[in-house]
Amino acid sequence: MAATRTIVVAGAGIGGLTAALALAAKGFRVVVLEKAERLEEAGAGLQLSPNASRILVELGLKERLSARAVTLEAISVMSARSGGEIARLPLGEAASFRAGAPYWVVHRADLQSALQAQVEDNPDIELRLGCQFEDVVTHAKGLTVGQRSGMTRQQEPALALVGADGVWSAVRHQLFPEVQPQFSGLIAWRGTIEATQLPREYTSRRVQLWMGSNAHLVAYPISGGRQINIVAILPDTWNRPGWSAPGESMEIKNAFTPRHWPGPARMMIGAVDGWRKWALFTVPDGGDWSSGAVTLLGDAAHAMLPFAAQGAAMAIEDAAVLAQCLAGTDENTAAIPPALKRYAGLRRARVARIQRTARRNGKIYHLSGAAALARDLFIRAIGPQRMLARQDWIYDWRA
Repeated sequence: MAATRTIVVAGAGIGGLTAALALAAKGFRVVVLEKAERLEEAGAGLQLSPNASRILVELGLKERLSARAVTLEAISVMSARSGGEIARLPLGEAASFRAGAPYWVVHRADLQSALQAQVEDNPDIELRLGCQFEDVVTHAKGLTVGQRSGMTRQQEPALALVGADGVWSAVRHQLFPEVQPQFSGLIAWRGTIEATQLPREYTSRRVQLWMGSNAHLVAYPISGGRQINIVAILPDTWNRPGWSAPGESMEIKNAFTPRHWPGPARMMIGAVDGWRKWALFTVPDGGDWSSGAVTLLGDAAHAMLPFAAQGAAMAIEDAAVLAQCLAGTDENTAAIPPALKRYAGLRRARVARIQRTARRNGKIYHLSGAAALARDLFIRAIGPQRMLARQDWIYDWRA
């Protein structure tokens, strides 16, 4: 395939690898640059609601993922104030059939491994590990993307550059240096435990969302149900950039005190041997995503709080829409910038709504006192089916 059909993707995370597959399916040659020498686990679990899993299935990943992912049966909404479940939102096969795709939970490493295998099987995609994006220069014939591997620098002619390199994006820094990630004041603590460590009722194929005073806890099965992913969100001033720093067990145990948290929640916290934590940063809403033949995707464009379980899903959606917008541009360099502007225009309103929803959810989850009681009563009153229907605008989306 001619070099003029080349699109360079910076970053081999979930969004970057999905973008590579989606672009290759539209006839492009794709070069993926990843500064890490090998793709390793960052984080633990991911929720892939039907709006995201549908795209992965269409890209041919169903067989690779179905053995590793867990299809959820329900989402249990739990209240630390009342000490137990206040609503159970039904998912399972019926919900998957209605949505046309499964609601999966999966270990991030399993998803990345499946995407990497699919990429490496595609002759039109070249994955360059240990190769870092450095700069990009625009000219009449398109772009020249500078990259470095060790002491070796090389240049790649391309039609377009996609910055899928995360919240601390080097591509965004070159395009829009004034845009800086903002610390949310919240820390995500993550750990995993073997399912055999918990009583059976806490290892079923469901998400448990525990809402508490100024904190919340999420637990769900991963790795084919063999492990349980635990995520606790707490306010803190610690704001070191990065995805994975060691966390002190006593610090999080002291935050989940018997006064405010019931035994089942504290049991899960206590079962985790090794905690990792990271500060939650976001990218401000409403900024530009594209400049000429360069655009941003996923966290590089719109890093958000994880309280709608849609961070990875939005990157996957971005990839599908980006590929559709670039399809048909052929080798016409003049057609690329308007196609990228169209991509950003199609995505911005939906992503902004998800960002607002995530922020609102975080506030609702952390209510205390009379406000928490009112929240719990409201959730009980509207019932699980209506609660689930409030997510239709997210789950039923199609590229």
